Amino acid sequence: MIVLGVESSCDETGIALYDTQRGLLAHALHSQVAMHEEYGGVVPELASRDHIRRAIPLLEQVLKNADVPRSAIDAIAYTQGPGLAGALLVGASVACGLGLALDRPVLGVHHLEGHLLSPLLSRDPPSFPFVALLVSGGHTQLMRVDGVGQYTLLGETLDDAAGEAFDKSAKLLGLGYPGGPAISRLAEFGDPGVYKLPRPMLHSKDLNFSFSGLKTAVLTVVKNQITNICEQDKANVARAFVDAIVDVLVAKCVTALKETGLKKLVIAGGVGANRQLREALDAAAHKRRFRVYYPELEFCTDNGAMIAFAGAMRLQINPHAARRDYAFNVRPRWPLDELKNV
Repeated sequence: MIVLGVESSCDETGIALYDTQRGLLAHALHSQVAMHEEYGGVVPELASRDHIRRAIPLLEQVLKNADVPRSAIDAIAYTQGPGLAGALLVGASVACGLGLALDRPVLGVHHLEGHLLSPLLSRDPPSFPFVALLVSGGHTQLMRVDGVGQYTLLGETLDDAAGEAFDKSAKLLGLGYPGGPAISRLAEFGDPGVYKLPRPMLHSKDLNFSFSGLKTAVLTVVKNQITNICEQDKANVARAFVDAIVDVLVAKCVTALKETGLKKLVIAGGVGANRQLREALDAAAHKRRFRVYYPELEFCTDNGAMIAFAGAMRLQINPHAARRDYAFNVRPRWPLDELKNV
């Protein structure tokens, strides 16, 4: 079965073809980072319009690279939510329009389910069950994953997600958009211990997170240094920020593994590409004898491959999950715990 995946939840347009027999056939991605950079963040209307421009050319590129005709597509999966409403509507309309034209069933996929399952696309995929840290621009959650559609929420952020804290703190330091990669690069030149920043909820005795206070602490440091902050000071603040957020994420992951009794940890979402986080998790895994699985770097950010794969997994379990009526709706707010088991 060949499934076409369409991702358009925010500022990346992704198209992919996944074959349940041969694996990922081809995928293509267009990032809108350059377009949104001058605004310091994603402009929803511009994002939607750009998805319209990019979707069909990317589809043609993927079909050509996979050497697969449109008629070979068996089903179409698209991101139904969560995300920006206008951006989601573009992907849904493209998927359902193509389904109508080809007389193929379509399936709405939860964006976060795509991220949770994305490590299964790697060359060395984990087996179920495992603990997953879903850490991205808009979400920070710890989940127990027992299978496709079998997700148990263990903990989540009570305010800002880790990715939001990265972006907002980077903006306070005068760094460009997107802020996460920029502050991580700057942190490499910082000296540890120069600034002491809080580790929010590190000892909360639960698996929840809170990062708004950490962002406020960065703001306080920057304001105190506003008249004479130099590039080295900025690097030192960045180092303190990254160290704090990594300490919290690693500690919560270790606690989740201990409480569930599992020995496999999956990292999913854009922040999963962070080098400092990976190094700290690898060190903890070596010390405490568990294993960490990461998606390939190209699958950490939003992409069509994870949507095609998640759709294919659901259709393998329940072939009737897709439909042919081609009426569609999107769910900009869609908690993962509302996702029905297949």
